[in-house]
Amino acid sequence: MTAATVTTPAAKAPSAEGRIGLRANLRHIGALVRRNLLQIKQDPESMFDALLMPIVFTLLFVYVFGGAVAGSRDEYVNYVVPGLMAMMGMNIAMSVGTGINTDFKTGVMDRFRTLPIARSSVLIAKIVVEIGRMLVSTTILLTMGFLLGLTIRTSVVDLLAAVVLSLFFGASLMWIFILLGLSLKSAQAVQGTAMLVLMPLQFGSSIFAMPSTMPGWLEAFTKVNPLSTLADAARGLINGGPVAHPALITVAWAVGITAVTAPIAVAQFRRKT
Repeated sequence: MTAATVTTPAAKAPSAEGRIGLRANLRHIGALVRRNLLQIKQDPESMFDALLMPIVFTLLFVYVFGGAVAGSRDEYVNYVVPGLMAMMGMNIAMSVGTGINTDFKTGVMDRFRTLPIARSSVLIAKIVVEIGRMLVSTTILLTMGFLLGLTIRTSVVDLLAAVVLSLFFGASLMWIFILLGLSLKSAQAVQGTAMLVLMPLQFGSSIFAMPSTMPGWLEAFTKVNPLSTLADAARGLINGGPVAHPALITVAWAVGITAVTAPIAVAQFRRKT
């Protein structure tokens, strides 16, 4: 009787998710967010990608490609920095998948399996923390841009709107990488597969160069690439120009990606836990 009394609550913990209210769910998410932040505090090197990547990429593309692509580094700063906002979100999102995969390998998820918490709260907490890392990375990117001559030709409100749009789209991409992290066997496999997705999307877009300079087939691809619409919307918000159409397309992509991949990722997570 004693053994049965001890093991029954643990066995029923996963099924308790349906009885967890919104307030309790939010409390669980908050606790898991604190847990993930403490992990970063104990391992500050995990922030190197968010801190250094925007610096390296801004310097690299402005000084290596600025003169060749735009004819002027000063002009290229205002072209490439809004585009890099889209790129930062995608690269930061990739780390969510490797983190989820690593948590399963280290046995952290075995502990979560015994707790009466909503399975989705584990994933949402991951996304909240990564959005914070994405915000840090975007802030450093914009700071580097200002140091290199970036000028805001609209308003601070428009700049903030560009940041929010980038964060919103980046958060939707995290569900794709979470699904990869839950489906593949190792963090290396997640990272390798993610790079195969990232490279064509990043370089086959309007992030670094105007699509009109590309071959016809590649220009056609850039027009349906969501990174292009995000980069174009950010440029419109920062430099002035069309915003509504690329912004709406970007939001539609983000909502569609989340609507399709989030339920699949949560279902896969429940099966694994």
